[in-house]
Amino acid sequence: MLAAERREHLLRLLDDEGKIIAKSVAADLGISEDSVRRDLRDLAAEGLCQRVYGGALPVSPATADYAARQAVAPDGKRKVAAAAVELVRPGSALILDGGTTALAVARALPRDLACTVITHSPTIAAALLDHPKAEIFQLGGRIFKHSAVACGAAAVEAAQQVSADLCLIGVTGVHPEAGLTTGDAEEAAMKRALAARAAETYVLASSEKIGTASRYRVLDWGQVAGLVTDADPRDPVVKRLKALGLDLLAAE
Repeated sequence: MLAAERREHLLRLLDDEGKIIAKSVAADLGISEDSVRRDLRDLAAEGLCQRVYGGALPVSPATADYAARQAVAPDGKRKVAAAAVELVRPGSALILDGGTTALAVARALPRDLACTVITHSPTIAAALLDHPKAEIFQLGGRIFKHSAVACGAAAVEAAQQVSADLCLIGVTGVHPEAGLTTGDAEEAAMKRALAARAAETYVLASSEKIGTASRYRVLDWGQVAGLVTDADPRDPVVKRLKALGLDLLAAE
């Protein structure tokens, strides 16, 4: 089989089964695992898959820059935001992560809701300026322009000084085995710092992120209370996520 044919085979396998196991592909095609790994390296370099131990997973479409991500699945993000807002109680303190889905949550919060919103995102803070009863607490640090959020040591230290009832966090990849992932190591560390300061953490995940993975793990499944998603509950990946004991909130 030619290299181009192997590539097409791997991409079809990724699309049909949602994962590639290098050992199985090598056995099926009668080639070495090294050949499969080389092909996966090439595909990963083109952004067509996310390599993991033993093979590869679908790459998340949410790794594009902030401006581009605003055009990805806007309806799904609005549905997720509407469902997530129901978790926010009057008088509570909310840690709201950055990103386009979190921005949809900020815009969906009732204007008359009395609450405290703690965020490391200037775009989130700006979106809440016309909410007269919402106290806004801005965490500072180096701005990571890709996601329009503060990251780094100063931001993590600031996060360690706050506490909240609820944390709503965004990720780029949601996968039963790979866990909750994102594309930048410092951003992953910041998300962990935020989640650690809340009594409960829920993950915001529109359907295009389900079953995909990015390079850096954010949290293990045991560290979150649940997932808010508009993905079809009949989706095999969603069923596997539910089997982990997560509280899955359907966004419709």
